[in-house]
Amino acid sequence: MNQDYIKPDNWSIIEEGFDLERVKSSESLFSIGNGAMGQRANFEEFYSGNTFQGSYIAGIYYPDKTKVGWWKNGYPEYFAKVLNAPVWIGILIEINGETLDLAACKVTNFKRELNMKEGWYNRSFSATLYNGIEIDVNVRRFLSLDLDELGVIKYEITPKNHDATIVFKPYLDAGVHNEDANWEEKFWEPLETQHQNNEAFVVARTFKTHFEVATYMHNSIFINNENQNANPTFVDTTSDKVIFTYEQLVSKSQTVAFQKLGGYTVSMNHAAAELIPAAQKVIQQGLALGYDTLLQNQIDAWAKIWEMSDITIDGDVKAQQGIRFNIFQLNQTYLGKDSRLNIGPKGFTGEKYGGSTYWDTEAYCIPFYMATKDQQVARNLLAYRYNQLDKAIENAEKLGFKNGAALYPMVTMNGEECHNEWEITFEEIHRNGAIAFAIFNYYRFTGDYSYIPEKGLEVLIGIARFWHQRATFSTYRNQYVILGVTGPNEYENNVNNNFYTNYIAKWCIDYTIEQIEKVKQEYASDFSRIMSKVSLEETEILHWKKVADHMYFPYSEEHGVYLQQDGFLDKELVKVHDLDKSQRPINQKWSWDRILRSPYIKQADTLQGFYFFEDHFSREQLEKHFDFYEPFTVHESSLSPCVHSIQAAVLGRMEQAYTFYLRTSRLDLDDYNKEVEEGLHITSMAGTWMSIVEGFGGMRVKNDTLHFEPRIPKDWNGYSFKINFRNQILKVAVHQNETNFTLEGETAISVFVNGKEVLVEPNSLVTV
Repeated sequence: MNQDYIKPDNWSIIEEGFDLERVKSSESLFSIGNGAMGQRANFEEFYSGNTFQGSYIAGIYYPDKTKVGWWKNGYPEYFAKVLNAPVWIGILIEINGETLDLAACKVTNFKRELNMKEGWYNRSFSATLYNGIEIDVNVRRFLSLDLDELGVIKYEITPKNHDATIVFKPYLDAGVHNEDANWEEKFWEPLETQHQNNEAFVVARTFKTHFEVATYMHNSIFINNENQNANPTFVDTTSDKVIFTYEQLVSKSQTVAFQKLGGYTVSMNHAAAELIPAAQKVIQQGLALGYDTLLQNQIDAWAKIWEMSDITIDGDVKAQQGIRFNIFQLNQTYLGKDSRLNIGPKGFTGEKYGGSTYWDTEAYCIPFYMATKDQQVARNLLAYRYNQLDKAIENAEKLGFKNGAALYPMVTMNGEECHNEWEITFEEIHRNGAIAFAIFNYYRFTGDYSYIPEKGLEVLIGIARFWHQRATFSTYRNQYVILGVTGPNEYENNVNNNFYTNYIAKWCIDYTIEQIEKVKQEYASDFSRIMSKVSLEETEILHWKKVADHMYFPYSEEHGVYLQQDGFLDKELVKVHDLDKSQRPINQKWSWDRILRSPYIKQADTLQGFYFFEDHFSREQLEKHFDFYEPFTVHESSLSPCVHSIQAAVLGRMEQAYTFYLRTSRLDLDDYNKEVEEGLHITSMAGTWMSIVEGFGGMRVKNDTLHFEPRIPKDWNGYSFKINFRNQILKVAVHQNETNFTLEGETAISVFVNGKEVLVEPNSLVTV
């Protein structure tokens, strides 16, 4: 049974009623971020119940030494951990001498709301304490998009049945631990604490990586909107903590508002000696604007984001809430301002997977960022990989590859591989193909070829060299094979000739050779610079070509399908619907060896190839492969439902496409995989966007032109989305019996709808 306590709403995530069992799940679902930092929706006040405290800063990590029972050559030395950062949100509260703790008092009217339209998180409740005091509480928190080192909290308390002495104890605490640590060690070394008047600073440095962070706060108290100019009556400091104490007498029915500004300044952006002055400057900016203006600026900044990236759905609130939640979280995680950053699978909502970069960015996220932002954002994501090319070459060298062959990491923070499971680290090499595919996809969509001669071609050459060396010539087959791999379906390890891996390897080599030729013809100076840098000669390219031209793909004549890998038909082919429901999810119920022997597929594998290279296959082939593989797919990866939704839509199976869409869009809201308390599935959220735009909208780019095959689920009245295609913004609105196009821009563009060319003029409505 999926959870369903989140109230359906078009623009907000809402929870009503306080349930101790839901606290950790809600901490994930109500997380906030601004691209530079983020945090789980932990309570500001003391909470003695079960909680997972987490604040995170983009780009700050710790190399946690790998923990495995049996070391193998080539293992990464460490696993990069996204660090639980020092706490700045904390405000301990005492009312007439009793600590406010929601786990230890009577709570009514509890409500929390994550307002996605305006970018703030609100929590309100009434509480009766043991000492008989009744209070109403309202807390609003947001992380500024404009001043991305600044967070704001407004904590309001109203005593209802007595006057009350309320003690606020705001604090900063760098003595934090990671939930997810291999050796239970501390990751932060406190360097100094400072405080004066109402502000305090704790500077701490990460062990090993030596990132320095100043965590800061500024506090003020308001009654009836009037600043009480209160100063702390007491200050308590240790090497890693500062606690201020404020005491305020509040009359019955009067509201006191405690305002706290806080956040981080980091050595990635400031000199270490400047961290506290930089934090003081942020405080001054925040105070000069004041709470109301900061909130209004936040609302305006989010309005700008939604203006371009919103998808509307008419007639299905749960579907609408799902897609907006996904778009909101993607924007909270990554805004494209900084090419040193990337998109971790949990964003700022948890620590699982190390919060690092995966192939998810190239395979799933880039299309979303290309179409909803300026193309520079997607270019930054490509530049991120170019900047790590030397490390990818080093990663390949550790595994015995040479001559500049590059193997991009499965998991990374700085380009070094830091994934600890051999069957993935050494064998899930298809990730290399996604890096190359993203370069192709970026050019196909934006028309900006300049990236390839400037940077991309070097990446492609490194990847082609890897595939050439990784393939083995089989005298038995008289073809090239790729042995000992894990495909996208991680429920099969160490298999031979995974179709998707072999296919993308061949494609990478062919595509690289094409680009070398094009750069040679059209960008002569870049060509000679690159060739001398990578020492590439014609004879080597001929060796690559031999591998690509003679690549082996396992095929079953009986079933008329490419086989997921050589041994797939040796399995006991029991379909998922014939599996006892009590056995699901198999990753939580079965031993690993039983999973490996089973035919069950975690996510699109052969079908991932059909998704990337749709135009290489006929619709009949897609149908045949979909009908063969989907019945064995358990969809136990967050990346699974979106690809299947798109392909079901292509095949005109709208009911199935809609079911997969709901599953991908509400994966976390409805906690399909029973793990949302560990954090959200950020990178798969981009797949939700693709399910609508590429699945239902049928959007493709062919020969520099947008093509659409619009379809609509029967329960919807309509849906709409915008595409920034080559600096022109096209709005597409699909209804049950027509599709409307409008264009913001200067010049008309041609699009194809169901194969027919349609001219869309600026600022006029075209109905098909």
